[in-house]
Amino acid sequence: QKRAKNEGAIILDAPPASEATHFWLLLSKLAHHIHQSSPETMSDEKDLESVPMNEEDGGDVEAEKGSSEVKSRKERMTGSTHFGDNDFYEEAPEEIGDATWGEVCRACCCHTPKEWGFIFIGLVVLCFFLYFFLLGLELLGSSAKVLGGCTAGAILGGDTNPVAAMMIGILATVLLQSSSTTTSIIVSLVGAGSVDVRQAIYMIMGANIGTSVTNTIVAMGHLGNGDELERAFAGATVHDMFNFLSVLILLPLEAATGYLYYLTKAMLPEEAFEKGDKWTGPIKKIVSPLGNLIIKANKDLIKEISVSEGEITCADYYPVNCTGGIETYDACKGHYGLIACDKKTNKCPAFFQNGASEHDDKVSGGVCLALALFILIVCLIGLVTLLQKMLLGTSTRIIYKATNINGYIAMALGCGITILVQSSSITTSTLTPLVGMGVIQLEQMFPLTLGANIGTTFTAIMAALVSDKITAMQTALAHLFFNISGIIIWYPIPFMRRVPLNAARKLGKATRIWRGFPIVYIVMMFFVLPLVVLGLSTCFTQESKGFTVLGAFLCIGVGFGIAYFLFWWYRKDGRQSCITCMAERQRRKEASQGLPDNMEYIKAELERLREHTGLAEEEDDDDEEEGDEETAQDEKQVETSEEEE
Repeated sequence: QKRAKNEGAIILDAPPASEATHFWLLLSKLAHHIHQSSPETMSDEKDLESVPMNEEDGGDVEAEKGSSEVKSRKERMTGSTHFGDNDFYEEAPEEIGDATWGEVCRACCCHTPKEWGFIFIGLVVLCFFLYFFLLGLELLGSSAKVLGGCTAGAILGGDTNPVAAMMIGILATVLLQSSSTTTSIIVSLVGAGSVDVRQAIYMIMGANIGTSVTNTIVAMGHLGNGDELERAFAGATVHDMFNFLSVLILLPLEAATGYLYYLTKAMLPEEAFEKGDKWTGPIKKIVSPLGNLIIKANKDLIKEISVSEGEITCADYYPVNCTGGIETYDACKGHYGLIACDKKTNKCPAFFQNGASEHDDKVSGGVCLALALFILIVCLIGLVTLLQKMLLGTSTRIIYKATNINGYIAMALGCGITILVQSSSITTSTLTPLVGMGVIQLEQMFPLTLGANIGTTFTAIMAALVSDKITAMQTALAHLFFNISGIIIWYPIPFMRRVPLNAARKLGKATRIWRGFPIVYIVMMFFVLPLVVLGLSTCFTQESKGFTVLGAFLCIGVGFGIAYFLFWWYRKDGRQSCITCMAERQRRKEASQGLPDNMEYIKAELERLREHTGLAEEEDDDDEEEGDEETAQDEKQVETSEEEE
């Protein structure tokens, strides 16, 4: 038996699939015959029948031989991991074996009619969840524009220094939940002459950073599973790391040399060109009609506020006044605020209200934001659960081979998808759950993200074509070449490529220690840090000696704080202290969640112990009476001592 098993392990990958299948069938029959004739050896060789014929047929053999309980790669002679295994998340990417394209084709295309029926139903349900997931992202962006549109429009129109302009780009994109919208507004501002091209370039750098907040929020949908959360958060933050590192190098370079400004200026003619038509992607055409029936943000209001240089505010658009009280686009045209009506259908969304105030519209935006998050969470859970069911039993070798495409092809794929959906946030947010499940490796998510960064510049270019200003197209091209420059720095050289990948992995591991880390990360990186830096830089743009001196003192204080933090982190064992603190928080949270079950268990054990020892339970009433008597006696003694004193 041992010799046959050893020979089988050697021959497994040598013959074609048909010969391997025949070999394992004969070997399993031989093992079964030996088990029946030699009972004393049954326990040592009982798992021989569960050996799969090959990777893609392993599930069928296990079902035929009744060994579906195999749930670990350690129990398979091939050592391969399948979806649904207990140790699925323990396999490192470098441990995944290589499969052939023939195995991939057989795993994908060789199914029984019953299996094809289940696959068709699964794909229909998958499209259902995917559609409403995209709808949730659409509603999230619209409601964010309603809530933060006035603020975003006001801060985009200011004239600031490079650092402040970048922070404005971050905050505006976080508030609008769409870098495409932010860059389109910036291009419109440049076309209107309200913002200089140099300043717009720094704003676009900030918009590149702010767009990654959406998929980071989506990654938090995996909070219930520590393994999936680690992978998903790493897949989401690899976008952040690339954008932060690119800005860290290219912003000082642009401020010192202006290479993006001069490069794009040299590419364009001196005279203006004719306006083009606005292009809408096919995915947006499918999702927007339903989204516009719920809520539709007034993007024109944001643009008008940003170009007015403070002369127009949100209050000027309220109260909403529709002619004759009829809620249609024709009746309300030009007389609505943050929530607009649809020009194509001549209908107003469900959250539109005639006579509404600014507060009413923002309340509607808040309710719609909560609805969007609910839809996203439900659809995310549905997508992940369904994909796990469909991939159950599939070898990771097969999936890794199918998804392990050339990095530059992956970039082109990510770029094409983003052009279709007109949003890099949608592309990365849709791919993030797949990274969490382990379907896409982090190394493959990185080039897809870079392609999405290139694809999102297409929206700005289309917005520039609508304008007849050369400067608008120059800004859009600066966005494109900024992303191309970042890719040239961080992707082609393997050593440089590992920098953002390793940083994302470390952030993912932090969620393993404390699952509340993603919330702290989002708040600090996308709200606190931009606001602090924007506040410091604003002190130097007020043309006041008092503010300048104040800003200098604040910068010195912040510098000392950063220096002390680095000293504490590396010299005073601050890193370990943070890890211990986060681990303690996670332990307390888990302990508090399990406390009711533990209390019930303790009560049951105490009851069992009483029954076993025969101890009688004390009456609670007697205890209360004795306690009252002792309390009364103590009070009398206190009164007596006070009288004697």
